[in-house]
Amino acid sequence: MEQVNWAEIPAGLLRRGTPVDEVAAAARRCADTGVPVEWYRKEAPRAETHVPALRIARTPVTVGQGALFAASTGRPVPQTPADHPVVGVAWEAATASCRWLGERLGLDARLPTEDEWERAARGDDVREFPWGQEYRTGLANLVDLGIGTTMPAGSFPDGASPFGVLDMAGNADEWTSTLCAPCPGAPAEVPGTEDWAFDRHVTRGGAFRHDRDLARCARRHGAYEPDLEAIGAGFRPAAPAA
Repeated sequence: MEQVNWAEIPAGLLRRGTPVDEVAAAARRCADTGVPVEWYRKEAPRAETHVPALRIARTPVTVGQGALFAASTGRPVPQTPADHPVVGVAWEAATASCRWLGERLGLDARLPTEDEWERAARGDDVREFPWGQEYRTGLANLVDLGIGTTMPAGSFPDGASPFGVLDMAGNADEWTSTLCAPCPGAPAEVPGTEDWAFDRHVTRGGAFRHDRDLARCARRHGAYEPDLEAIGAGFRPAAPAA
């Protein structure tokens, strides 16, 4: 995993989340997915926050990259193609893998925070999806493609974020370093903790098995099932700006 194609994310203002008065409309746009409006309230209210410059891996960590870390720790190496994103990764293993990478490269590699991830996906505006305002089938490996598994990382260049980051929607759901908690000023109905989650760290972007609601830049969720391979849990490292 020593060869990382980094995307540079400049310092800037993140317009994070969704305004309270737009939550219902966001839910209606994805009403056919069956996702209740309560889940969208977790991304409210919209807030502006400054995100320092960073770099983030242009694609999720692949099986081939992750095999180096797995071999160094005695972990089993996945038998899926080397250019596919590695999935089934626990948060602790993803964190350890980033730390191992940082030690090899001499930098502070780590999982991105939730704000850093959204900044890399959304850029300077309030686009709904990494590529723009409208959902388009064929720009991400989500359930509507019917693939049912991962595809080679970076297979959808037209679905890139404003900073050229790939697979920010679909293919592998991605761990962040942030624990799930209500946003400051969140609607009162948003639970303070998600005790039902298998792991309460926020994941972003959705995987091959997920619908387009999880492709939205603002969508916050977590790992709610223990079978992390089935739900497509993967990751990408972040590091200080070059």
